[in-house]
Amino acid sequence: MGRAEPARLGRRAWLVASARAGATVLLTSARGHAGPNPQPDQVALAASPRINVSLNESAYGPSPRVLQSLRVELHGLERYTGAEAGALARQIAELEGVAEEQVLLGEVLEPLGLQLGLEGGSGGEFLYSEPGYTALIDAARPVGGIALPVALNGRQENDLPAFAAKLNRRTRAVFLVNPHNPSGTVSDASELKAAVREFAKKTLVVVDEAYLDYLDDWQARSLVERVRAGENVIVFRTFSKLHGLAALPLGYAIAPRKLADTLRLRGLGSARSLNRLAVRAAAASLHDPAYLARVRAQVRVERTRYHGVLSDLKLRYSAAQASFVFFECARSQPELAAALAAEGIDIGRAFPPLLNWTRISIGLPAENQRVHAALRRALA
Repeated sequence: MGRAEPARLGRRAWLVASARAGATVLLTSARGHAGPNPQPDQVALAASPRINVSLNESAYGPSPRVLQSLRVELHGLERYTGAEAGALARQIAELEGVAEEQVLLGEVLEPLGLQLGLEGGSGGEFLYSEPGYTALIDAARPVGGIALPVALNGRQENDLPAFAAKLNRRTRAVFLVNPHNPSGTVSDASELKAAVREFAKKTLVVVDEAYLDYLDDWQARSLVERVRAGENVIVFRTFSKLHGLAALPLGYAIAPRKLADTLRLRGLGSARSLNRLAVRAAAASLHDPAYLARVRAQVRVERTRYHGVLSDLKLRYSAAQASFVFFECARSQPELAAALAAEGIDIGRAFPPLLNWTRISIGLPAENQRVHAALRRALA
């Protein structure tokens, strides 16, 4: 036994060192430019001929500060997440103008949906826009939550009057995504805030703002002001989109203090449940607003180019303001997806019931040019 223990520790040390070295090589080879590059590496694109524009990932990757932070953190992989989580919560609280105790770290939509579905027994109704992002709804449904879809209006926006008409004593939560996914439309700020104020008098309102920071005036549009006002509203954000951290998924919710305390007691936002690298990466990204502004501006340029192509093709499209476009064409989405897949382009799934509408994520400029050409061939 006396000889076996040192040998085991030596092997463990070798494994840790090897993992660190490998990860360092990966980080060193990642994007190292100081901002989004309008002329992407053509060699890299040629080496990976397939283009994935299906999941709304940021083609520009994270801030260089994130990569620097991760290089440092690779020397602490044996440590659990601890004080870093509290530091990030304080950083977010300062940014959002709320108390630290109102910040819940983590990808909280699904556990929140589960909690709300269980609360008060089965039969609670959850209102959401269809088609739409349904993480919260899908988590509530298996434990007795009843999903009640609300069709988008003619502009492919959240239909706020229709939500108001369906609201009743059985409504356990209203789930709004703004900008909406998959349409990318943004509700009028004053109309949305007024509607949420009324909804919150009757039930909990959960607002997913995953793509709102793609807008220059996102802070003025945010529903966090309704949380600050003490209303029954939760606002969710993520670092997976504009911040380019989809491989290190982390989000956060801003909630009223009493509700945040209750959810925390039920296990949401626990530091031990968080990836330490994700926490450090998120903190570093928030420290580089100039980089985020450059990504935001480049995505806006590329989105405008997409809309120009769609106009040339005489296709109807939504007023998307996020990192993707949404448009209607004469053929079904699966047919168009198959045509583009044959050219090495993955645009993902359909969004029933809008089967003739297609969502395409915005990639790097050279990728977008290739998709534009493929769309012209498929839809001309």
